Amino acid sequence: MKRTVVVTGVGVISPIGIGKEKFWDNLVKGRSGISYIEKFPTDDYPTKIAGEVKDFNPEDFIDKKEARRLDRFSQFAISATKLALEDANWNPSEEEKENTAVIVASGIGGLETLENQFRVLFEKGPNKVSPFVVPMMIINMAAGNISIQFGFKGPNFATVTACAASSHAIGLGYKLVANGEVDCAIVGGTEAGITPMGLAGFCSIQALSTQNDPPEKASKPFDARRDGFVMAEGCGILVLESLEHALKRNARIYAEIVGFGASDDAYHITAPDPQGYGAYLSMKRALMDAGITPEMVDYINAHGTSTKLNDKIETLAIKKVFGEHAYNLAISSNKSVFGHALGAAGALESVATVLSIYYGVVPPTINYEEKDPDCDLDYVPNKARDMNIRYALKNSFGFGGQNASLVFKKHINES
Repeated sequence: MKRTVVVTGVGVISPIGIGKEKFWDNLVKGRSGISYIEKFPTDDYPTKIAGEVKDFNPEDFIDKKEARRLDRFSQFAISATKLALEDANWNPSEEEKENTAVIVASGIGGLETLENQFRVLFEKGPNKVSPFVVPMMIINMAAGNISIQFGFKGPNFATVTACAASSHAIGLGYKLVANGEVDCAIVGGTEAGITPMGLAGFCSIQALSTQNDPPEKASKPFDARRDGFVMAEGCGILVLESLEHALKRNARIYAEIVGFGASDDAYHITAPDPQGYGAYLSMKRALMDAGITPEMVDYINAHGTSTKLNDKIETLAIKKVFGEHAYNLAISSNKSVFGHALGAAGALESVATVLSIYYGVVPPTINYEEKDPDCDLDYVPNKARDMNIRYALKNSFGFGGQNASLVFKKHINES
């Protein structure tokens, strides 16, 4: 029998704030985290904007010597985990650590380290390459470093499915707890891909918005004037526990996680299936896993990238799953506010989804001004909305046609 799984802590490193309070306040108020890139010159790039985390100091969370041996994506992961554990008010015992999984995703991993060390290799030769280059850059090290830092000894791995990666991580962590293999799981995703090569790669495939001025207006999911996504970086971490474990320690519960679905488009390396069948399957399987009908869902936290194709196809797939109820749903895209954090996107947006349920507020899709006939649903334009959310669906879709959907439920305290 499947155990009830609850979310009891969240940790956030994001372009709109470090920590839950600042992140949520800016998200609900629609304060954009998009600005001109400051990390490196962008004179030769058609896109000059991104969602950078500009006020992050790793030494606020990690020993100075240790921080120097970590790529930025691992620094984010350790820092957000510390925030999530503090938010959960949980100082786990040694026995609890043995029964806690860590599943943390990334789309790209330590790209900054790789670029820096390539420069060293070509300019100074192989003997000058850092002995830390491999353990700093490989994607599984975010989860590995979290366990090294905090002592968790349960199953530990990374999911690597591009922009769906952290929703897959959350879904698999939920399954481990629900099936009784562990009592708790630290899940989420981290990304630090705003580098010269990362930006050049996404510019080259013409995936990014070139509406640079003003930066905060560039990301406009579902709007007719949208022309691409805006890169972002950051990390979202969620603490999952069995309900029994959470009640035993009198933990605050944000929401339950009750469904996980996944699929693949089997169509193209970057473009979505024009019929939206993969996205349809992912959502349908998540609802089946949750054991609910489409009419029971009140809110969808959309993948909503602000690209022409994705927003159109996601809307089409939502209509296939929900039928006429699609027009009753509140749908919003957090990427309008803080950009697209790639492998961390699903985690940051899952944090937003559980906070939406807990506080009874749907964050807005900002910069929505001109209606697209292909996107004719309710995208909660420009202003947050108070609403009681019974069930919320979170969508994430990645290159390779890899899709993941999660279902979160409002927790009713029956004590």
